[in-house]
Amino acid sequence: MSFRILVLHGPNLNLLGQREPEVYGRQTLANINDTLSQLADELGIAVEAFQSNHEGDLIDRIHAASSDGFAGIIINPGGLTHTSVALRDAISSVDLPVIEAHLSNIHAREAFRQHSYLAGVVVGQISGFGSTSYLLALRGLFAHLS
Repeated sequence: MSFRILVLHGPNLNLLGQREPEVYGRQTLANINDTLSQLADELGIAVEAFQSNHEGDLIDRIHAASSDGFAGIIINPGGLTHTSVALRDAISSVDLPVIEAHLSNIHAREAFRQHSYLAGVVVGQISGFGSTSYLLALRGLFAHLS
């Protein structure tokens, strides 16, 4: 069974490793993407990662995911988690399973970070395990698709 997974990284995640490492860890985005690719190889699937600081770019990728041949999406929407109804609407408009992943435990942070607009339209949410959250999301999506 071989399929492709789209991994979306939202605003400011390009600064991983240097931005608030006490909260988000020391792994860079390139390290996370490399580790995801290694796990995908082990599982016999493919991943393609995309990062943008622009909400519309992420929405465009979600809209195109199915026609581009992706079987599912993993998204860390960054701060858009707590603000973007448009991102939620994009996810609910495509017929693909989506897993929401966060490096930090959003439910143990500031009150405004504890609400996710996406939670109601995703298959599952993983948070608080640092860069391992992405690996858990990939394993979870793989199991869901299998």
